[in-house]
Parts: sequence; C-alpha cells; structure tokens
Amino acid sequence: MSELKLWAADSENVPSPPEGVPTAGGSLIPDLRSWFRDVAVSLVIAGVIIVFLYQPVKVEGTSMMPRLVDQERIFINKFVYQLEPIHRGDVVVFRYPLDPAKSYIKRVIGLPGETVRMVDGEVWINGQKLREPYIVPEYRDQQSHPPMLVPSGEFYVLGDRRNSSNDSRVWGTVAQKYIYGKAVFVYWPVDRLGFLP
Repeated sequence: MSELKLWAADSENVPSPPEGVPTAGGSLIPDLRSWFRDVAVSLVIAGVIIVFLYQPVKVEGTSMMPRLVDQERIFINKFVYQLEPIHRGDVVVFRYPLDPAKSYIKRVIGLPGETVRMVDGEVWINGQKLREPYIVPEYRDQQSHPPMLVPSGEFYVLGDRRNSSNDSRVWGTVAQKYIYGKAVFVYWPVDRLGFLP
C-alpha cells in the first residue's frame, strides 16, 4: 500500500507563481473593482440603448393578431425613422391621435399623398389592390370604406385583425410626429422569440 505524503511548506520554500498568474493574496480588491467597472459600463451602455435606440413594450389587445398577440413583449426601434422613411407594411408604435397619452401599435398601409379605399374588406391604394399576406381570412373585415386621401406628413394605419381593430378607419390618419418607433423583435414569450418582418 502506498503512503500519502503531505508537505508542510513554509513561506521561504514556496516557489513564486509564473508571471501574469493571479495569486490569492491581495488581488481580490483590484479584481472586484474591475468587475464593478465592467458592470457599470455595461449598464450605462444598456441604458443608452434603451433610452435612445430600443425600448421594450408590452402589446395589449388583439388587433395585431396573429403577428402580435395580447401580453407579448417586443422591442421597438426608436431611432430607425431618423435614418430612413416610414414604409408601407411597417408595424409602428405611435401616440393615439385622440389621446396622445396612450400608445397604439398598427401596420402602415397608406403613405402621404396616397388614396386609400376599402372594398369588401380589401385595401386599394391609388386604384391598385394591396397584397396583404399577413391578413388571416377569418380576421378580414368585409365592410367597405370610402376613399381617403392621406394628407402630407400623415399615415393610414390598420390593425392586422381588421374585424376588431380601432384604427384609421375610425379616427383617421396618424401624423408622423406621433410615430415614435418600429416594432422589430419579439422577446417574450420565448416560443415566439424572433425578428418582426
């Protein structure tokens, strides 16, 4: 049977560790400072991103089903429209024109200067039928609405669940100044995680 040997080293006989290898004595404080600094910098960067670029929001209601569902959590890009124009099909977050304290989320359908009309639930833009693959047949509104000219600097918006959406058919167009973000990413629930088209 082999014998276990224990060494009782005294401080004079302990070899120095290789250069660059941290030691147990005295290095904890600088390591903690470095760690706290990294965390603080990360929080500042995250704060800047949330305040100026992206904002988490919660969807309330079913007017954007099936793309967005009630209680879903998404990120909106608040900076994108500083760099590029608003496009047809964008899902935007805006202040409700009749009560700017409330925010709504809808899809941009009509652009400034266009004439939007609905015939038996189908959208027509300047006399051309709009192809809308995001609309589920059972959510289609079968009603017709008279033509509306979208004023300069404003947008015609609709919910994807047309048969139960409060949108431009009810309260008119949305001024660009009220649009403050584009929906870009679903982060909750996890099974719906992903970018929005």
